[in-house]
Amino acid sequence: MRLRKVTLCVVFVGAAICASSALALDRAAIDRLVMANDVQSIESQGQGVMPILADIYRATNDKQKRAKVAGVFYQLSWKSEIAKAVMMEDVHTDDRNLRLQVQWALGRVSNDDRIVDALLGTMQEDGNPLFREKAACALASDQIHLSPQQRYELLKGLVHALADPKFDVRSNATLALQIQTGQTKGFNPLASEAERQAKIQEWEKWLREYSSNL
Repeated sequence: MRLRKVTLCVVFVGAAICASSALALDRAAIDRLVMANDVQSIESQGQGVMPILADIYRATNDKQKRAKVAGVFYQLSWKSEIAKAVMMEDVHTDDRNLRLQVQWALGRVSNDDRIVDALLGTMQEDGNPLFREKAACALASDQIHLSPQQRYELLKGLVHALADPKFDVRSNATLALQIQTGQTKGFNPLASEAERQAKIQEWEKWLREYSSNL
């Protein structure tokens, strides 16, 4: 009887070790798929792969590797709080490729209000014109999980940006609004301030009507 108990213990310990090894192999396999940008194979693992991807992201200081993981998050477009959390750490990184991948991917994994706020801030205030432009692109096309009220707040932020003193910000906001709504209201970012203000008032009227129908 005692021998049988010892045998069972050995079996259980062995099974635990095998399960642990399998988990490690799974992570290593996902790591290799990320580096190969094999999103189809990663997707086949199901949404349970998201914490593994987030762990791979957080565990490395290699900016290129983080950008690859962010690119995978973008392509999967699955909501994930842990994916959002790890990428928010790099939403203001100076690394060009990682910054762009994160800006594009965040709205694909979460509808956290802080994402739109961060992107609106980048679009208007960042010192790098490229980051400003690509933040507008993310606002225009990548906020796929927003509620109607959250979309209204995004649109309100874009309309507010039409009054920005920087031409490129006004231009980027105009394009983002056109993509989001199919409209420009005739706003010309090169027009005089008085002409621009008149068109902004049209946008503000439209926003009030939009809000009343939510």
